[in-house]
Amino acid sequence: MIARVTRPSSASPLLALDAVVIDTETTGLDPRKAHIVEVAAISLVAGRIKQDALRRLIRPAVSIPAAARAVHGIDDAAVANAPSFAQAWPELAAFIGDTVVIGHAVGFDLAVIRRECEQAAIEWKPPRTLDTRLLAQVAEPELPDHSLEGLAAWLDIEIRDRHSALGDATLCAHIFISLVPRLRDAGIRTLGEAERACLTLTASLDAQHRAGWLDPATPPPSAEPALARIDTYPYRHRIRDVMRTPPEFIATDLTLRHALDRMMSARISSVYIRQADTSDGAVEGVDAGIITERDVMRALTNHGSVALDMPVEQFMSRPLAAVPENAFVYRAIGRMNALGVRHLGVTDEDGAIVGALSARDLLRLRAQGALALGDDIDRAEDASALSLAWATLPRVAAALRNEAVPAPDIAAVISRELGALTRRAAIIAEQRMRRDGHGDPPCPYAVAVLGSAGRDESLLAMDQDNALFFARGEPGGDEDRWFATLGQLLSDILHEAGVPYCRGGVMASKPDWRGSLATWRERIDGWMRRSDPADLLSVDIFFDLRSVHGDPALANAPRAAAFGAAHAQPAFAKMLAEAAGPLKPGLTFLRRFHTENGRIDLKKHGLFGIVVAARVLAVRQHVMERSTPGRLAAIKALGIGGGADLDALDDGYRIFLDLILAQQIDDIRCGTRPSNAVSIKSMSRRDRNRLREALRAVEPLNTLLRDLLFTD
Repeated sequence: MIARVTRPSSASPLLALDAVVIDTETTGLDPRKAHIVEVAAISLVAGRIKQDALRRLIRPAVSIPAAARAVHGIDDAAVANAPSFAQAWPELAAFIGDTVVIGHAVGFDLAVIRRECEQAAIEWKPPRTLDTRLLAQVAEPELPDHSLEGLAAWLDIEIRDRHSALGDATLCAHIFISLVPRLRDAGIRTLGEAERACLTLTASLDAQHRAGWLDPATPPPSAEPALARIDTYPYRHRIRDVMRTPPEFIATDLTLRHALDRMMSARISSVYIRQADTSDGAVEGVDAGIITERDVMRALTNHGSVALDMPVEQFMSRPLAAVPENAFVYRAIGRMNALGVRHLGVTDEDGAIVGALSARDLLRLRAQGALALGDDIDRAEDASALSLAWATLPRVAAALRNEAVPAPDIAAVISRELGALTRRAAIIAEQRMRRDGHGDPPCPYAVAVLGSAGRDESLLAMDQDNALFFARGEPGGDEDRWFATLGQLLSDILHEAGVPYCRGGVMASKPDWRGSLATWRERIDGWMRRSDPADLLSVDIFFDLRSVHGDPALANAPRAAAFGAAHAQPAFAKMLAEAAGPLKPGLTFLRRFHTENGRIDLKKHGLFGIVVAARVLAVRQHVMERSTPGRLAAIKALGIGGGADLDALDDGYRIFLDLILAQQIDDIRCGTRPSNAVSIKSMSRRDRNRLREALRAVEPLNTLLRDLLFTD
């Protein structure tokens, strides 16, 4: 039997939850008197039912009453040779382990199990639990019947072996799986959020308590499973900081001897290979190969010294595994571990090879111990696996913050993982398109993230902001229809994996956020001609665009064109600022915090205004930098505005980001959906003072932006 050892966290996604579904058959319905006569448990691993089920008859300490026999059909003769509860308990306890327990009206089962443990002098610790009866009430409160039969009928699930422990546990498992998308539609995605939602059903909980059941809904625990201490270097530094540049290339028609001579003379362990007829210009990662010292040794072992005079093309590996230069070092560590390689190419924003990275370069990072975020997203095969990998982020963010990593650096890690998630979702969507008979993409394309993800400033409360660019095709044409299907699949997969649909509709599934290069050119031209700021809502985040999948040039070209057109139209930047609206003060006339229900929305009262101001000034001055701190620094370097004012905005930005991130980490742990609103009451005095100073610093932002907007 497989022991359950998985410890859940509040961020664990319901879609990919590890859990054990249990059911008991008993001698009666009063948990203060009933004894177990049968118990069953079924494993859910990553949200899927596994075959390692447990079913045991139990010999109770009393005779089984006729009324109970009439329900489950188990009599005294059937359990005469069965083990007692005390004898059966160790196997059941090992099967459950530390994982979540799911059941239908599970408070009854828990109450009976606790009583059996007490009578057998067995120590028992209540597990984290989910009750499908309560979850169904959360998902569909108007449903007239929340019994197993009623839910099975509602969800169109076949009932088998009703009133047997294994049959009912199996039915309950299928009901839970079917409830997950309905709970997601209600905004409940994680274990903690489900626990918190069930706690609101006070009438049902009170009735169960009066019946002697244990509480099936409890607040998420104050202590979560912690990650081991993280070596923060890989999360603070980009690959460009450690790569070797320029990369060494040779042509495919040269010999292995030539490759070995190049490695020895340059004192490197690999060289990259390009086509013989390729110039010395930029080489795309997909067009490059690699030959390493190990490849040379293998060739000599297999062919002898004659291998040295054979073309290098016969021994190279292709395509070259690569990582972007702006990715964090932990990404390179994860990629090497996942692929089992010791060398990676490094690409620039346009996909060209600009550097080399080897395991030797990473030895000083103690790579194995540094890795908390690996390559799980890039290896995920479906939305369930994506959600499981994505759920690691809150714990990593908490661990990094505990190690005093600045909030902007943590936000950059989150953003890069969101980009990786979007890229993988696009790949899975494309695979589904092929499987469903839609064929290959009709032309090259690119997927980009927009807004905070593009700026490397995402936190833990985000939704989708993405766009799709393809080489050719008219709106409504064959290409557009193919990419419309891809965009919808992409959005659906991301939504299922844990990144909700964008409430403003900024997604590749929408016609306004996908198109051919020609369509995007017309769209950008239309933006520049519009005179009503209201027509430009959501347009501003386009300028934060970052390509994450496909041909990056297809996304980068429209962005560059938009910056060029905006610089030539000074009024456009003003309209973007007007569309965003003025910053709402975070302090009252009496210098108290503007709060709602004890919280202040730091995006509305601070962060948003700084981000908008930096973006609008960047658009006006043709500053192509994406990040808010980078934009502020570039504006300052141009000599525009007072340096002290811009420094104050940068400081305020960092304070707002830090306080929001800290609150989001705590909210996720408590099962509360994260937002941009922070609790004033839970803040330390130091943080309140920091916040007050930051809010004061942004008070003149509206005037400052107006003064700087048309400064040349």
